Amino acid sequence: MNNIKKIGLTALAGSLVALGSANSGEMSVSGGINATLKFGAGTGNNNTGRSIGADRDVSFTGGGELDNGTTFSMTTTTNDDMGLSASTTTITTPSFGSFQLGSGTGSAAGAYDEEVPTAYEQVSDNKETMANQIGNFMDNNHVMYTSPTLEVLGASITAHLGYSPQASDDKVGDGGTVSYSATNGAGKEAGITIAYEGLKLGFYGAERENTTPNAATGQQITDEFNGAWYAKYSFGPVSIGYSETYMDGGVTQALGSEKTTSAKAERTAGGIFTGEQMSIAFNVNDNMSISYTTSDETYDTQDNAVTSVTTDDDVTESIDAIQVAYSMGGMSIKAYNMEVTNPDQDDDAADTSVTEIALGFAF
Repeated sequence: MNNIKKIGLTALAGSLVALGSANSGEMSVSGGINATLKFGAGTGNNNTGRSIGADRDVSFTGGGELDNGTTFSMTTTTNDDMGLSASTTTITTPSFGSFQLGSGTGSAAGAYDEEVPTAYEQVSDNKETMANQIGNFMDNNHVMYTSPTLEVLGASITAHLGYSPQASDDKVGDGGTVSYSATNGAGKEAGITIAYEGLKLGFYGAERENTTPNAATGQQITDEFNGAWYAKYSFGPVSIGYSETYMDGGVTQALGSEKTTSAKAERTAGGIFTGEQMSIAFNVNDNMSISYTTSDETYDTQDNAVTSVTTDDDVTESIDAIQVAYSMGGMSIKAYNMEVTNPDQDDDAADTSVTEIALGFAF
């Protein structure tokens, strides 16, 4: 009997090895260094602020392939102080799509939130925008499924589905546990992209459970919903793009509590944020490109009762950005100028003008 058991176990082990054995994997390191000169970060348009900065990102990437064609890969990116910035593990099957486990960044939201063409950075690099926060609560310890790309009447269609058991935008090392949150429950996301020749469309939505009302402020709280859609079209050296975003934090303030003369914080201010971005980018040649982007984000109190002249009106934050980039192999020189009006949807806030010049090296 013992011999029979040994024979059976040996055969089973051999079968599992044959099914899941992997070819030799590979490991690589890549990264970038940016030295920046920024001025104008102070209030007003006097360009009183001055700063020199350095940005260093290092990514470790490894992976391999199983005998059945399934591939696996991992990427870990560190920030300036060598702390964890993002870590993802991806398993890609030959015909059933891919599955990704990640923390820090890497959810589907990053492919939909500010998808307009730029020569250098998204406008949120200078001023954090609502658009850049769409679905970012899915970034912590999530699982995401990406479907195989389907070809339908000449169009390529790809879908994304994601889930996070506690969507609090915390990040911990692989195998770690996110700290318990009494207010944030599970998060779910879904997105779809459609590409046809030079045109690309994307549609995305994410929902997060708000589990505990904020009794201290008297706010009524429901589940949060974020949404975005975009369209990009490229013809020759020119690319144009348009995007709309929507954020309902699930918070309802008391009537008249939100004033046009106060700063608004996403997800804690009552009301709804809506935004739109438009841009055009032009590749002058293989090395140089320029772009212009405009962004408008409006805060709506959802308060129809006019209680005073400083409440119940919509307030729009506007950003205009001009960017240029020039690359020579692994070195690049990039710059932008961004003008911000009504920062944080505050009518009383001073307008700002910020210019950044960056010298970058990639390895």
